[in-house]
Amino acid sequence: QEDGVRAVVVAEFGGPEMLQVQDLERPEPGPGQVLVDVAAAGVNYMDVYGRQGRPPYAGALPFVPGGEGAGIVAAVGAGVESPAVGDRVAWAGVAGGSYAEQVLVPADRAVGVPAGVELQTAAAVLLQGITAHYLCHSTYPIQPGDVAVVHAAAGGVGLLLTQLVKRRGGLVVATTSTPDKAELARQAGADVVATYDGFVDAVKEASGGSGAAVVYDGVGASTFDDGLRCLRPRGMMVLYGAASGPVAAFDITRLAGGGSLFLTRPAMGSYVATREELLGRTGELFGWIAAGELDVHVGRTYPLAEAARAHEDLTGRRTTGKLLLMP
Repeated sequence: QEDGVRAVVVAEFGGPEMLQVQDLERPEPGPGQVLVDVAAAGVNYMDVYGRQGRPPYAGALPFVPGGEGAGIVAAVGAGVESPAVGDRVAWAGVAGGSYAEQVLVPADRAVGVPAGVELQTAAAVLLQGITAHYLCHSTYPIQPGDVAVVHAAAGGVGLLLTQLVKRRGGLVVATTSTPDKAELARQAGADVVATYDGFVDAVKEASGGSGAAVVYDGVGASTFDDGLRCLRPRGMMVLYGAASGPVAAFDITRLAGGGSLFLTRPAMGSYVATREELLGRTGELFGWIAAGELDVHVGRTYPLAEAARAHEDLTGRRTTGKLLLMP
């Protein structure tokens, strides 16, 4: 219909079947906001957590999920000088609403997409690319020769993180669950590809017995203990996600016993807290993509009506790279 927009709505918390397409009123941009025609929306684990009602990801019901996407600015609110109508923009980490034909985005979170980068690629790289960037540049800045474990290396973050760790001169021990995923990790530059059962031994061998400098763990419950075990003294466990479930409470003196280990639980907001930092990270990512130096792997695209299938595929570990909804 002329005056409405199609969107995926969560009316009550629960399984993927709670994702239903509805016609909603066309949103109007308020002060400091831009209205964007969505070209592609990223599908992320935080959307799954929100749908399940897990704080802090869940919105007040009913809500439209999706904190990431790319598109073209259709209208701007009061006080917005940039971006302008017609500009190509991408966004990540906003409060939701992106599983729709149109979304309101805070102007100061909208990042201009340069001519050399397709909108679909921009939507696919923003959240996971920023994550991969801060993990290996800021959380634990990779130094040449560092042995780094990248869990779920064939996933969206994993494929990007593997490439960025290699850019900085690190040695990547990647974990994957299938031969096909192992091949993808190798193509991204992984030096060693191991199973989730075998990565501790792989690290021992790759590091000459000294251990990993860092473990980048977005898997959580099932990998955490072995991750701590394979770190070198004063190594860092970077727990940035919980695809297999949250890590159980544990005795912090284990960090001492493992060799004065570090443990951090980063979240993207702290690493793009200023617009300057947001533009710095995305500017580097888009520059590498435009130059052909960073490969962004879109695993699958879905129409809005198949959002539930996208969530099932993501959580069922049936996918590689990035999943996108195409309104």
